[in-house]
Amino acid sequence: MAAKDVLGRRGEDLAARYLEQRGLVILSRNWRCRHGEIDLVATDSDRLVVCEVKTRSSTWFGEPAEAVDARKVSRIRLVTNAWLQAHQVRWVPVRFDVLAVVAEPGAPVVVHHYEAAF
Repeated sequence: MAAKDVLGRRGEDLAARYLEQRGLVILSRNWRCRHGEIDLVATDSDRLVVCEVKTRSSTWFGEPAEAVDARKVSRIRLVTNAWLQAHQVRWVPVRFDVLAVVAEPGAPVVVHHYEAAF
């Protein structure tokens, strides 16, 4: 497994734990369909919370959340619709969050949670 894949997996683990500590329940991790993948799908019992997790080992090239561009947002919305159909969820409010994880070597891990990011 490539170093960036290990870092990404670690970031997703940290993001899932972060959400659980705040009372959310994780429903799916790395859910895939022909359109792409959703990193985390959770619920706060009022709504579905679809999370894109971006992890970086530094902010040298910018903040992780900056990588969530219009193309990525469009793809996440498309995959979310597929998730809703696959799980036979007819209607539920959906919030789209971004969790930006910075895991610099030798420093504490920082998680920035952008609720309703798009």
